[in-house]
Amino acid sequence: MGERAALEVWGDPIAHSRSPQLHAAAYRVLGLPWTYGRRQVTEQGFAAELARARDAGLRGLSLTMPLKGAGFAAATWLDPRAQLTGAVNTLRLDGDALRGFNTDVGGIVRALREAGIDDLDRARIVGAGATATSALVALEELGARHVEVAARRPAAVAPIQQLGARLGIDVVPVPLETPSHAGVPVTVATLPGDARVAAASTEALAQAGGLLMDVVYGHWPTALSEAWERAGHPALSGQGMLLHQALLQVRVFVTGDTATMVPREPDVLAAMRLALVGG
Repeated sequence: MGERAALEVWGDPIAHSRSPQLHAAAYRVLGLPWTYGRRQVTEQGFAAELARARDAGLRGLSLTMPLKGAGFAAATWLDPRAQLTGAVNTLRLDGDALRGFNTDVGGIVRALREAGIDDLDRARIVGAGATATSALVALEELGARHVEVAARRPAAVAPIQQLGARLGIDVVPVPLETPSHAGVPVTVATLPGDARVAAASTEALAQAGGLLMDVVYGHWPTALSEAWERAGHPALSGQGMLLHQALLQVRVFVTGDTATMVPREPDVLAAMRLALVGG
C-alpha cells in the first residue's frame, strides 16, 4: 500500500468541495503517498474525463452533483446502496472494472447514529431530488417504515414512493407549503443550500419537532436550521454526513469495499474531523 496513487473529486461546481482536505488528512495518518485533487467536470464532459482518468491510472474518483447519475451509468459493478438509489458518488478504478458505490447512505446513517438516533419508525424528508433517495435508504436502515416527503411538487415524489415500496416503506407525499405536519423524531432536509423556502413553510416543519439533519454544509445556517433553532429543537448541518461518507470512501480506495476498516481507523476519523473543523 506504499505505492503512489492519484485520486480526484469531480463536480460542477467543485470549488466548495471539502473532500481534498478530508482525504489528505486520512492518507497522512495512513502514511500513504497519495494525491487527491479536484476537477470541474460537467455531465457533458464526464465520459471524456473518465477516459482520461483511466488512461492516467487514477485509483478512484469521488463524484458530487450533477455526476452521480453518470457515475451510476458508467459503473460495471454496483454496491447494494448504489443499486437501490441509482446514484454513485464513489468510483474505484480497477483495470477494466469500474466499481461504483453510494457512500452518502452510510454517511447519513452514521451521522444520525452519532447524534443518538439508533432506531425509528417514522421520519420526514424535505425535498425530492437525487439526495432524497439516499436519505430514504438511510432511514430504512435505521428502521423507518413511514416517511413523509415534503416537496414543492408532490408529483415529483413518485420515484421515491416506488423505491419506498421496494423497501417496505409507506412514503406519503405532501406539499412543502402544508400548514402543519405530524411530529416525527427525525427530518432530513435535502434541498440545495441556496433554495428559497417560505418562512411559513419552515416554521410549520420546525413546529413538528424532532432532530433536523440538513445535508447542506456550505450554506450554513439554512432557513430550515434557523427555524428549528427558534423552535428549540436540535439541528445538524451536513458536515457529519460529509465526514462519514468520506471515511467510507477512504475504505473503498484503500481496501476495496465499505465494510473493511482501514488501519488505525479511529485515528483516521479523528484527523478527518479535525480537518473538517479547521476548514
